[in-house]
Amino acid sequence: MSKAETISVDAADDGIRLDRWFKRHYPQLPFGQVAKLIRTGQVRLDGARAKANARIEEGQEIRLPPAVNAQQPSRNSEKAVSDEDAAFIQSLVIHKDDDVIALNKPSGLAVQGGSKTHRHIDGMLDALRFGKTDRPKLVHRLDRDTSGVLLIARSASSAAKLTAAFRRKDARKVYWGLTAQVPRPQKGMIDLPLMKERAQAGEDFRERVIPADRHHPDSKKAISYYAVVQQAAETAAWLALMPLTGRTHQLRVHCAAIGTPLVGDLKYGGDKAALSITGGMDAETPRLHLHARSINIAHPSGGRLHVQADLPSHMAESWAFLEWDTSDDGDPFAELEL
Repeated sequence: MSKAETISVDAADDGIRLDRWFKRHYPQLPFGQVAKLIRTGQVRLDGARAKANARIEEGQEIRLPPAVNAQQPSRNSEKAVSDEDAAFIQSLVIHKDDDVIALNKPSGLAVQGGSKTHRHIDGMLDALRFGKTDRPKLVHRLDRDTSGVLLIARSASSAAKLTAAFRRKDARKVYWGLTAQVPRPQKGMIDLPLMKERAQAGEDFRERVIPADRHHPDSKKAISYYAVVQQAAETAAWLALMPLTGRTHQLRVHCAAIGTPLVGDLKYGGDKAALSITGGMDAETPRLHLHARSINIAHPSGGRLHVQADLPSHMAESWAFLEWDTSDDGDPFAELEL
């Protein structure tokens, strides 16, 4: 007879609703049964009752009652990856060893699926087995429109070690962004708590992240470092950004909050974010200029893993137009003891 079990939320599931977590991992369980298990308290989040729409976070503990534990979780491997998608995702690989694969994720491609998202990284992971039995596992996420380094674990043990490294903040992530105007001062720390806000839009709900009072019960600690690498007069700046926390849309909201939104980020920067590199307004909305440039993290087999990703084409074109040289990009945060 099955017993209750407690499992930890993976980094790949950070931020999703509790009921959608069940849909993702136990799709064979009827929605009504899941709702009843949550409503009656048989499912617990960090030992307490939770609502079906509660947003779960990496590291939280979910209690699975015997009725759930008796089911086999979805391995997301039943759907074959097309030859086209297999070739595509393999072309994104910029590092591969026995424990870890690193991709240079393009802008516009989602990491995970949703009700209106059918093509995503998670759905193509079987093409990254490269002879291994285990299905590769996501260990962190990037926004759909953010490009750059995305790590994939090649086994459950590697996933656990990488997730633990993220949790204990033993991962140094540096992003590059192009901002409208130049921040003052040119180097600093943004310590601004954030919270999620939901607003109804027709029959749907839209969610955005907003600055929050640190005493608000829904506020989450959010800290980012930034440094100007180059600037184009006072029109635009090449920013290096290093988040110490991993909140949804953190860098986008933080850049907008100090008056220098990321180019292409109309959601948080408004019309100011539509500024073209020539100083006018683009005839077409520019794409988001935010790129996960590098990551330095404890390797599952020991030592450190350092991976760097080239700029996507739309950002490379902007850098080339501004004659910014990416070949000498020393760490602007080297003096920080984190």
